[in-house]
Amino acid sequence: MGSTVLKNGLVFAEGESFRRLDIEYENGVITALGKDLTGGENVVDCSGCLVLPGLADVHMHGACGADVSGGDRRSLDRISQYEFENGITLFCPAVMTFPQQKISDIVSCISEYASDCEKTDRALIAGIHLEGPFLNVRKCGAQKKEYIQMPDVHKLEKWQQAAKGMIKLVTIAPELPGALECISSLGDSIHFSLGHSCADYSAAKAAIDAGADHITHLFNAMTPFHHRDTGVVGAAADSEDCFVELICDGVHVSPAAVRAAFKLFGDRRIVLVSDSMEATGMPDGEYVLGGQRVLKKGSSARLEDGTLAGSVSDLYECMVNAVKMGIPLESAVRAATLNPCRSIGVSHRFGSICAGKAAHFLVVDKNELSVRKVI
Repeated sequence: MGSTVLKNGLVFAEGESFRRLDIEYENGVITALGKDLTGGENVVDCSGCLVLPGLADVHMHGACGADVSGGDRRSLDRISQYEFENGITLFCPAVMTFPQQKISDIVSCISEYASDCEKTDRALIAGIHLEGPFLNVRKCGAQKKEYIQMPDVHKLEKWQQAAKGMIKLVTIAPELPGALECISSLGDSIHFSLGHSCADYSAAKAAIDAGADHITHLFNAMTPFHHRDTGVVGAAADSEDCFVELICDGVHVSPAAVRAAFKLFGDRRIVLVSDSMEATGMPDGEYVLGGQRVLKKGSSARLEDGTLAGSVSDLYECMVNAVKMGIPLESAVRAATLNPCRSIGVSHRFGSICAGKAAHFLVVDKNELSVRKVI
């Protein structure tokens, strides 16, 4: 098929800034960046557009009426197609809290789909995020209390075996017995994320010192940032190598809190996530998350008791929302592309536009920030 050149666009180069550059790629890999590139058998004119890396969502549960925890390939294929169409070229399906065998079945299905799918119009699965079951029942959110379990190294090893090594991220409440053992024992192969937790500062800091390097949906399902005990938020702020997720759907976190988070953590540690569930991209109505009935109305999805149950916004919408909330475009793009890839250890291949990396691009109208083309 030969090489392709993207010309005349403002390129978000190497995750740093927008520059007027051409991009050449071939066989799915970026081969050159520069001005006035003349090679290429195919040319894509990007005049009037921004060229971004494909977005990466490391925390999402579903979309378009399909749930990643459904345990079937058809649902995963629908989700992968929806993500790609909306500018997300890489994602980590997030598995909810279920009994031990069901988690094994779900991660096995995801792993098999990820290894077999060869369609070019689908988002790639970069890994699996286990959001449960090692959570604090007092901060379980939309997770089923009856399935919550204590952290256990051997269970996690069995799930990783079923997933064929694809589990990249595990949410864990650090104050639970066995949590520190999981982190210290398996931290070389899994990124542990603190969340759904009642941990105070000392418990959270101990987990980070043991190797945890990620925070699940900052501010949500954790103790609040208090001036005498800053909890998980303060421990993460004190730890320069710790990434923090942020849901910018306009529901989970207020615009002022979003701006405060970027000031506190900087734009190299914020990881924008969608936390999207199957109602994303669907009309108002009744849906399911983690085996529980969820009602979507407008911009939010809630359990019958009013508890937020994931979001109904995809990552591209969250990135644009962040810009509308006052976050600089460059910072928002970095938080939706390079930072998530760094947070799960795949930034050597994905997340930024530079020679040698995967040719994942998003061509966006520079004025309206609407998606023109996904490559």
